[in-house]
Amino acid sequence: MVGRRDTVRREVGHQERRGVMTKADLIDEVSRLAELTRKDSEVIVETIFDSVVRSLRAGDKIEIRGFGSFRTRQRKPRVGRNPKTGERVEVPAKKIPFFKPSKELKDLVNESAAAAPAAAAAPAPPTTSTPPTA
Repeated sequence: MVGRRDTVRREVGHQERRGVMTKADLIDEVSRLAELTRKDSEVIVETIFDSVVRSLRAGDKIEIRGFGSFRTRQRKPRVGRNPKTGERVEVPAKKIPFFKPSKELKDLVNESAAAAPAAAAAPAPPTTSTPPTA
């Protein structure tokens, strides 16, 4: 259970870091929504992250329906430059993690972004406690 003091501190923290959700914030959110201890929530979040990393390292693709998919992409070796000296540097081939959002996730993100300006522009409908008569 989160006390009032913790709630106020977290709200102030979110104001300072607007637009950023950290792993600690995610753990707190899981703890609050699932009504679990912070330690249990931390184990859950860490287990999910560890499973994703382990699967990517093994070359597996992770598909989460309605959210998206994780996989690795192979980058070719290339010649880079040291920004300080301008010297040529051989950059070896490597695998990088890649996330592709699902259509549902894209729609949800765009729905909330589109709803905010529309809600501000449209007047609120009148509320009545009696049903309309014909």
